[in-house]
Amino acid sequence: MKVAVFSTKSYDREYLEPAFATSGHELVFFSPRLSEETASLAAGYPAVCVFVQDALDRAVLTSLAAGGTKVVALRCAGFNNVDLAAAKELGVVVVRVPAYSPYAVAEYTVGLMLTLNRKIHRAVARVREGNFALEGLLGFDFHGRTVGIVGTGQIGALVAKIMHGFGCQLVAHDLSPNPECLKLGVQYGSLDNLHKQSDIISLHCPLTPETHHLIDETALAHMKQGVMLINTSRGAVIDTRAVVEALKSGRVGALGLDVYEEEADLFFQDLSDRVLQDDVLARLLTFPNVVVTGHQAFFTRDALVKIAETTCASISDIAAGRKCPNTIDAARAVAPTSAKSGAAGH
Repeated sequence: MKVAVFSTKSYDREYLEPAFATSGHELVFFSPRLSEETASLAAGYPAVCVFVQDALDRAVLTSLAAGGTKVVALRCAGFNNVDLAAAKELGVVVVRVPAYSPYAVAEYTVGLMLTLNRKIHRAVARVREGNFALEGLLGFDFHGRTVGIVGTGQIGALVAKIMHGFGCQLVAHDLSPNPECLKLGVQYGSLDNLHKQSDIISLHCPLTPETHHLIDETALAHMKQGVMLINTSRGAVIDTRAVVEALKSGRVGALGLDVYEEEADLFFQDLSDRVLQDDVLARLLTFPNVVVTGHQAFFTRDALVKIAETTCASISDIAAGRKCPNTIDAARAVAPTSAKSGAAGH
């Protein structure tokens, strides 16, 4: 099968090419994002391989289907960038990588917590300038603090295990309590209770219409003064403007973001020689208690190998007429799980 790979970076080729080497599929790499303007590049390709910043709305999917595309292979777990209802109508099969490396994201999440708490990002910058003073770098012990985890799928459960090792009290919100978390003593409850109890809140829920801006002005008002908020799930789970105001008031004492709701035109590219046009992100970057990274939590060798191998296996299954375990059920497009009503996961 001929596959058009969009949003290609050097590391994509490095890991995809070996995984597909003996598959019989032909990969053709394109650096642009998939969009309505670039969809014509996929004409004649039975499959496209895309990433989180590629847009697969109805218009793009219609163009792809008209050009003969029958398979969309997401090299990621999330699928909020795909109109699944339109894909079903057009006869386009959508597959994903449901569990490339939950350890990568969980470990990175805790790395953000440690960085913000102990002001590691500020300490490194100081020492490089010969400043070894400790004023302004005071942190707190994680031991005994309460960590709230929104979504206890594979990643959230691993974060719970790591924080349990620190000696934290754990509370969570999820429609389906994870047995592994229950064994750790995780206390499940409502989002409101989680917000009120937690010293640290970590988000691990998918982005659906109902989880869009799950953390908004109202949610923030219920949180502890000085709460640490971490998001390594999807950017639009947080209302960024509301969080900026919460940072200014001190309601949010530390913010760690590896995702951003307007990241599509920013992340995965070098913009260091340009003026940042996103005023909200620019404001965020002025806070000393904020760490923003460019959607890199997944970025480990182990994860990239798994992504490439799973993507190849999925395309091979479909090409051979076999049932693919990684196919996304189009019914989820019309009946998304609700983290607001209790469900969350990956």
